[in-house]
Amino acid sequence: MESRNNWGTGIMGIKEKKVLGVLGGMGPLATQLFYKMIIEKTDAHCDQEHLDMLILSHATMPDRTKAILEGRTEELFQMLRKDAMSLEANGAGVIAIPCNTSHVLADRLQEEISVPIIHMIRETAAYLARQFPQQEGKVGILATDGTINTGLYQQELQKVGLVPVVPDEMSQRLVMKLIYDGIKNGGEIDFADFLMIQEDLKNKGCDAAILACTELSCFKEQYKLPPYYIDAMDILTEQSILSCGGNIKEG
Repeated sequence: MESRNNWGTGIMGIKEKKVLGVLGGMGPLATQLFYKMIIEKTDAHCDQEHLDMLILSHATMPDRTKAILEGRTEELFQMLRKDAMSLEANGAGVIAIPCNTSHVLADRLQEEISVPIIHMIRETAAYLARQFPQQEGKVGILATDGTINTGLYQQELQKVGLVPVVPDEMSQRLVMKLIYDGIKNGGEIDFADFLMIQEDLKNKGCDAAILACTELSCFKEQYKLPPYYIDAMDILTEQSILSCGGNIKEG
């Protein structure tokens, strides 16, 4: 399908960087942070050296965890499919989805469009495999109930020889509290809750932990977490820049 615009085309018609399409709004705060991270991590010295982006912030998309737990994934898929096709039709050359849970539908979504979707979960697993090349590192997964229940990260980590570790029942409730009551609802965050989650992971012998929810990326920005925590959206950001032909800023 031919694009209806000239995004990504130079003055003389020479093809330049690919346009990054963003399936966003899941949630809105995470989408704006993703945009900010793209800007901050791109090696650019003027406006024109940054990526062109199409950001579709579909805030009224059904809650991904709720849809999965209630068996309403088909409804969710059809909405994601419509948005992805819209991005493709309007010139996106690469698509990023700054939402971990919705990646349960990413492979199926890829079959519906011709432009590549950057698979955040696989890219994160590949990154961690490079950090633990000669041992079976234990990796904690901090995510929504939906992401945990689908086994997305567990499967991808096992494929690269890593040992996935999920929080215990009480810690998982605290993770959900942090995501939904703290970040999504804009409520008060008790950092002691996070310390309890951290203690659980350390007691399980985790060598690292994935921030496998984009709301936790927002949490990380506020609290400046140590390198022990690997931010999946950080991995997505760098892969998005590289996939569109940009360069990563050093430092």
